[in-house]
Amino acid sequence: MRSRIVTRVLIAVTAGTVCATALSTPAQAAPVDPTIPAAISATYDGRDLRIRKHIGGTSAYTRHAITYKSGDLTISGIMNKPRGKGPFPVVVLAHGYIDPKVYVTGQGFRREQDWLARNGYVALHIDYRNHASSDKDPQADLSMRMGYAEDVINAGLAVRESKLPFIDNDHLALLGRSMGGGVAFQALVIKPGVYDAAITYAATSSDTVDNFNKWQRYSPALGKRIIAQYGSPEKEPEFWRTMSARNYFSRVTEPILMFHGTNDDSCAISWARATDDALTRAGKDATLVEYKGAGHYFYGPWNDSIERVDQFLAKHLSSEPATS
Repeated sequence: MRSRIVTRVLIAVTAGTVCATALSTPAQAAPVDPTIPAAISATYDGRDLRIRKHIGGTSAYTRHAITYKSGDLTISGIMNKPRGKGPFPVVVLAHGYIDPKVYVTGQGFRREQDWLARNGYVALHIDYRNHASSDKDPQADLSMRMGYAEDVINAGLAVRESKLPFIDNDHLALLGRSMGGGVAFQALVIKPGVYDAAITYAATSSDTVDNFNKWQRYSPALGKRIIAQYGSPEKEPEFWRTMSARNYFSRVTEPILMFHGTNDDSCAISWARATDDALTRAGKDATLVEYKGAGHYFYGPWNDSIERVDQFLAKHLSSEPATS
């Protein structure tokens, strides 16, 4: 049995803007089944992780544009590779919501990408479908982020089967922020065992109804389309339960470290506590670290949090990161 850790950081932090909003709504095709059981029954074949070009770096690491295959789609991203031969453990980064119309590859995780590569980890930041140079999926808007979860799962599988000589295929973690934290919970219950450990920062709710009610329900076009397709949470509560990772936490096999600010006005601290409580009831190895007064972007507590990340990765990736 574990207990919740509450870290009190008395720093005034400006709260961030919303962590997830409705995507644009041009979809013509019928949506995929957005339920966790349907996703569990699907086949995942992440593969063909490729370095496309060198795009810079520092004295500590090189930076590369990459692609990999997620089902029939090609997904783009950025890889920071520590200098040296390795092999290096890998951390896949699942970013938060940024309007796909303005999103650029690798956006949203610059501090983490830099820190990971400087400390001996390959940082693999994925763009998701419909972002940057990734292929388009016309069903993504109505999939309740399941398409993004598929991309996260397939990124892990692509790392596992990669023949790139500097990659340590046996040591792999997932780090999700904001919307990416919610996507991480989906990925963990859909396909347990792809990752060895997971970290979330300021995650969206593990209950799809919470996220729908805050961001999508009142988007005039998308909210109506979702309700027309699946019914409302009030009229179809059992169906909506099947869309929520929280109701499948018994499937989680990875240790999870969660960070959340008590003044997060985008992703409520109550969501993090409810997720933590549900993981506790399921008997999982999960820890919630709360930062008193912190908002969505962790401007003040980030240094403390990354020290905890360092300890967590060193423990759960089973070996010290390679440095040469």
